[in-house]
Amino acid sequence: MRKGLFYGLLFTSPAILGFIIFTLGPMIASLALSLTDYNVFKAQTAFVGIDNYTKLFSGEDELFYQSLGVTFYFVLLRVPAVIIVSFVIALLLNLNVKGRSIFRTIIYLPSIVPAVASAMIWMWLLNPDLGLINTVLSWLHLPTGNWLYSEGSVIPSVVITTLWGIGGTVIIFLAGLSGIPKQYYESIDVDGGGWYSKLRHITIPMVTPTIFFNTIMTIIGSFQVFNEAYILTQGGPNNKSLFYVFYLWRTGFRDTEMGYASALAWVLFVIILIFTFFVFKTSKSWVHYEGGERA
Repeated sequence: MRKGLFYGLLFTSPAILGFIIFTLGPMIASLALSLTDYNVFKAQTAFVGIDNYTKLFSGEDELFYQSLGVTFYFVLLRVPAVIIVSFVIALLLNLNVKGRSIFRTIIYLPSIVPAVASAMIWMWLLNPDLGLINTVLSWLHLPTGNWLYSEGSVIPSVVITTLWGIGGTVIIFLAGLSGIPKQYYESIDVDGGGWYSKLRHITIPMVTPTIFFNTIMTIIGSFQVFNEAYILTQGGPNNKSLFYVFYLWRTGFRDTEMGYASALAWVLFVIILIFTFFVFKTSKSWVHYEGGERA
């Protein structure tokens, strides 16, 4: 027993040490820094208690609530879009058609393209003057838009750009769909049901664990959006795309207010924790597992 424990700890020690050194340690350090006025270029650092958090929630920092509102709006749009679009694409790719593997590869490829390259492509596509999308819309005599350069359309435009890389989510849905026993669909055929009955009574209930997992990961990823804001919009126009993590980065690395940025990071951690906990609690009523068990 002790020998097995020893070898177990020995083989897991790289992961344990990596977590302690690169995750737990920095988290504890950032929590301590959030209680100080630490600035990279200041000779001395003073303990300020909860002053950083008071500044956040008192309204003194207007950009805090601005970035929160922008991020919540983005999450509200992106999470349903990613889940629905990914699920529909996975259903189509799960059909037994010729060349299915080729289509799966095409869908997955954009997700492995570097974020900077993808963002640059979308900047060209959404350019209001020379972009391909507005050019095609003009040919079709449809209204064009300013996309990333308009306050009203910048967040939906960023959401569209993120749908480019949903290949990983689609693959996870495909894994869930492939685990559904075919005899369930055969029983629907015997009863005279069609595709809608299969989708409603078999497919969706059986993939609710996969939907649950993808929803959690999409929520976490959406709250942490950074590349799109940094490359596409720089928080503009008029701070309408000032995502929370981009504001956190700007506070810490441009303004060098590391203590205040640490407080921002811990607020984000609590927000993600609350949303994750909420999804876990509500999952008991809609996530079903084979055999009748629930989450």
